[in-house]
Amino acid sequence: MSEEIFDVVNERDEVVGHAPRGEVHRRKLNHRAVHVLILNASRKIFLQKRSMKKDCFPGTWDSSASGHLDRGEGYEACALREVWEELGVRLDRVPQRLFKVDACPETGNEFVWVYKCAHEGPFHLHPDEIDQGGWFSPEEVTRWMEEKPWEFASGLLLIWKRWREQIGASTC
Repeated sequence: MSEEIFDVVNERDEVVGHAPRGEVHRRKLNHRAVHVLILNASRKIFLQKRSMKKDCFPGTWDSSASGHLDRGEGYEACALREVWEELGVRLDRVPQRLFKVDACPETGNEFVWVYKCAHEGPFHLHPDEIDQGGWFSPEEVTRWMEEKPWEFASGLLLIWKRWREQIGASTC
C-alpha cells in the first residue's frame, strides 16, 4: 500500500504543497486533521484508546474519531470518513462543527476542526486504529486528565480544555 499524501498548508491553513505522511511528520510541516466527539443520550463521551501500531501517540486515549485529511479532501468529508473508518458508523449528516484549533506542537502541527455528534453505538472498532474504547462522563474525563495527562494524546488535552471552556461544563 502506498503512503498517504497530505496537503501541506501555511500558517493561514492554505494549501501550499503536498507531501507523503512520513515526510510531513518528520519535517513537522503544517497539515490538516479532524476530531469528532461522540456523545450518547446519557451525555457520556466515547473515547478511543489508540492502537500501539500508530506512529503518533500510540496507546493513548483520544477523541471518539480523528484523522488526517487526504490530499484535496475537505474537513467535513474527512469527519464523515473517519467515523466510518474507525468506528464503522455511517453518519447521515456532517457532525456539528464546534471550533478550529490552529496548528501547534500539541496537535502535531495539524490545523484541527473539532466536530460533535450524537450516537449510541454500537461501534465496530478498526483494530489497526483502536485498541479499545469506552463511554465516560465529562467529569470523569476531566478528573482523569488532571490526574494522568500522559494517558492522553496531547491534541485531545488541548481540545478538551478548549471545549470545556467554550461550551461550558454543564452543556456537554
